[in-house]
Amino acid sequence: MSIRVLLVDDQVLLRTGFRMVLAAQPDMEVVAEAGDGVEALKALEGTEVDVILMDVRMPHMDGVEATRRICLGENPPKVLILTTFDLDEYAFSALKAGASGFMLKDVPPAELLGAIRAVHSGDAVVAPSTTRRLLDRFTPMLPSAGPEPTTAEISRLTDREREVMLLVAQGLSNGEIAARLVLSEATVKTHVGRILTKLGLRDRVQVVVMAYETGLVRAGGGTAH
Repeated sequence: MSIRVLLVDDQVLLRTGFRMVLAAQPDMEVVAEAGDGVEALKALEGTEVDVILMDVRMPHMDGVEATRRICLGENPPKVLILTTFDLDEYAFSALKAGASGFMLKDVPPAELLGAIRAVHSGDAVVAPSTTRRLLDRFTPMLPSAGPEPTTAEISRLTDREREVMLLVAQGLSNGEIAARLVLSEATVKTHVGRILTKLGLRDRVQVVVMAYETGLVRAGGGTAH
């Protein structure tokens, strides 16, 4: 089944370029387009969407507010933020609002396609090194969008799950975590699934954000002991 994609960007030429790239893929289909967050919300009312490519800086309603509203819904599509700037406070806010990752707009097509597939599967953090740089920079400076998570939430995890969470927060893939902990990749995937369930999180990016907010991972990449 094709991954159904909604393109949201106020620049028509950019949407056209993305649509051409996606249309050439046998496993992807652009099902709708929107020029701002308001149009995106309207498009979702009558269209089944799996992944949204969301610009952040748009008129009427920006991508952060649109992402927040979309992610409050039941079984929302995954949101992949597209930004012009590598370290963008808007992208940080969108991650906290529920986006599953972000990519730069000038990303090579192969990386964009890989990111869409990764976000759709929920198995990988998009651009983990870039995501961590963003979190390192902005976590100490911006207020939480909601109630601060507490270490009590983390205490629900087993020692192994906490160990896996720390490695996810450092940007490691399931395969890399499996090699580090001498486990099978399937076992790591099971641990990640349990972490998401216990903490009420949607995907690995939210695991990274929570690890920073609770102090398990400190800005600069260190881990708390």
